[in-house]
Amino acid sequence: MTRVIVCAGGKGGTGKTTTSINLGAALNYFGKRVTIIDANLTTPNVGLHLGVPIVPVTLHDVLKGRSDISEAVYLHKSGTRVVPASIALNDLKRLDITKLDKAIKKLVGSCDVIVVDAAAGLGKEALSALKAADEVLIVTNPEIPAVTDALKTIKLCEEIKKPVIGVIINKTNVLNADMALKDIELILEHPIIGVIPEDRSVKFALVQKDAVVHTHPKSIASIQYKKLAAELFNIDYNESFSEKRGFFGTIKGWFGK
Repeated sequence: MTRVIVCAGGKGGTGKTTTSINLGAALNYFGKRVTIIDANLTTPNVGLHLGVPIVPVTLHDVLKGRSDISEAVYLHKSGTRVVPASIALNDLKRLDITKLDKAIKKLVGSCDVIVVDAAAGLGKEALSALKAADEVLIVTNPEIPAVTDALKTIKLCEEIKKPVIGVIINKTNVLNADMALKDIELILEHPIIGVIPEDRSVKFALVQKDAVVHTHPKSIASIQYKKLAAELFNIDYNESFSEKRGFFGTIKGWFGK
């Protein structure tokens, strides 16, 4: 059965897109059939992160009734599938975000997991993504503004009866004045199931327009994303085994139907 996991969090810039892409890549690494959906309709970044900002059919076309969502699915050579959104400002006109839930449900059964990158904030755009979720991952940073906004997102999930399965703390750094993890758990009243440190490899991966799990499989961030994926699907993850596989390399020209 397909699991629809939404990566959400009230504050922008916490790393929801990076988490969505790399969680999807890590799950694919473990043999799961994955589809990543860019549901940040106002400021979509999945296509930008992956080096293909413009494609023939986007999620915006689907939500305007121009296309079926199956036409907006593109295949990465690793096996991960992606549904990008449009970066064009004009495509925000006459957009029916209430169709998002129905569109996502059309992909249920075609893969093992759908990872949805939600918009920041608590508005209709973010709410539409949360309503499509089976499960919600809260992505935040170890600082009080981000944690406060994450708490608001959790409260919203409770109101619409969507289960929050855990919290991911992004951009941790022992040299910074980070909030203690135990304090974050106390405030959010949910377990921290992933801790992703600040890692220069993530920025290099962005320049290379790919997931860090692909470009730097031995990096600290990549290993932590794989640990997160393994945690979510009860996979026995052996780091030494994973690095021996050498499954990911540099991927060129990957978009294709």
